[in-house]
Amino acid sequence: MSIRERLKNEEQTKAPNSDWNAVGSQHANLYQKLKTDIHQKLLDQLDLTAIENLPPAQLLAEIKIMVERLLIEENIPINADERNSIIRDIQHEVIGLGPLEPLLADPSVSDILVNTHRQIYVERHGLLELTDVHFADEDHLRKIIDRIVSRIGRRVDESSPMVDARLQDGSRVNAIIPPLAIDGSMLSIRRFSADPLKMQNLIDYKSLTPEMAEIIAGLVKGRCSVLISGGTGSGKTTMLNIMSGFIPITERIITIEDAAELQLQQPHVVRLETRPPNVEGKGEVSQRLLVKNTLRMRPDRIIIGEVRGAEALDMLQAMNTGHEGSMATVHANTPRDALGRIENMVTMAGLNLPIKAARQQMVSAIWVVIQVSRLPDGKRKVTSIEEITGMEGDIITTQEIYTFEQTGIAADGKVQGCFHASGIRPKFVEHLKIAGIPLRDELFDPSKRWYV
Repeated sequence: MSIRERLKNEEQTKAPNSDWNAVGSQHANLYQKLKTDIHQKLLDQLDLTAIENLPPAQLLAEIKIMVERLLIEENIPINADERNSIIRDIQHEVIGLGPLEPLLADPSVSDILVNTHRQIYVERHGLLELTDVHFADEDHLRKIIDRIVSRIGRRVDESSPMVDARLQDGSRVNAIIPPLAIDGSMLSIRRFSADPLKMQNLIDYKSLTPEMAEIIAGLVKGRCSVLISGGTGSGKTTMLNIMSGFIPITERIITIEDAAELQLQQPHVVRLETRPPNVEGKGEVSQRLLVKNTLRMRPDRIIIGEVRGAEALDMLQAMNTGHEGSMATVHANTPRDALGRIENMVTMAGLNLPIKAARQQMVSAIWVVIQVSRLPDGKRKVTSIEEITGMEGDIITTQEIYTFEQTGIAADGKVQGCFHASGIRPKFVEHLKIAGIPLRDELFDPSKRWYV
């Protein structure tokens, strides 16, 4: 008889009309207590220094044997399903991330959002949903957070209550704990796809059209520097990753990220990652320092995961001094907003550049801004491809090459709209033609519309 069945019989004996939901809550609490007790007894018996050298498969088998023996010794009457669940959960606790392991194993989950130990949301197909997974208590959640950040030499405590880290598979992690997180520790995990998406996947998902894909591929192959703009979770890094696949394998690429997550397939890739300050507030290595150092490493192209500050100036200068075809992402809602943000970041460099001079740097360096957006139905699309054409006075001039025009929302909540060209023949067409990458005139036909 299972724990849940015994609880139900006891409750019905006491009160035939008792609330079954309350029994379910008792079951969850009893199961959690049993798992915690067995886990603690296991830790008391485990030689932690010895298991560090065991292969994962052998360690899992050893844990299973020990847990089964402990359950027999404690003479705990549980059914086979509960026994297997306890064994699996304790294996996750010892060598994994506890209750998060099943969510990390689910390929449909793109984000895991832990709002204190009591509540965990996940994002599937662009939409958030509440799970029935939770941690035992605040201490349990903190142990998992410490396990994540300690693996890459980071720390999180009251003196440093925020941390960016990554999992072994490259998934991006952010944790924030009390006193900054008032209700309890918070953990956010941006999943890292084991199989990187290709441009064809975006076409199949109707995130862009084959014509747009052909233009973007041409821009990368033709060494046109591109800025990818979008909001949080809009797919900027995914787009950057896909675009990098069109870089020739003969080029030396250097990537700079706060938390390394790019999956470049070329053989000659150098990956750099920033470093936060230590306990004494020293030792920080910022993106700007890495960009400066990168220029001494003979890169053909520089890829910056996300431009956030004064490194924007160094990035523009690199694009203007022999590193054409470099790429970066920036948080912004429109291409025009993206240029405004880059301009503001350039002023953070502290060189007191006149606004016009900063804008001239941007016009010389960046050829195209690609806008990616997450729509209300959770779908991600390339909503604009905009070319920077020059300056008129002090104003940067641009022209939109492709756009996604939303026309409404269907009864099932899906966004309706269409992709179409503006009909403008971009200036970069001639540059690409000279580089041996001709773009067909049909790509810019405004009469063609792709409805989704």
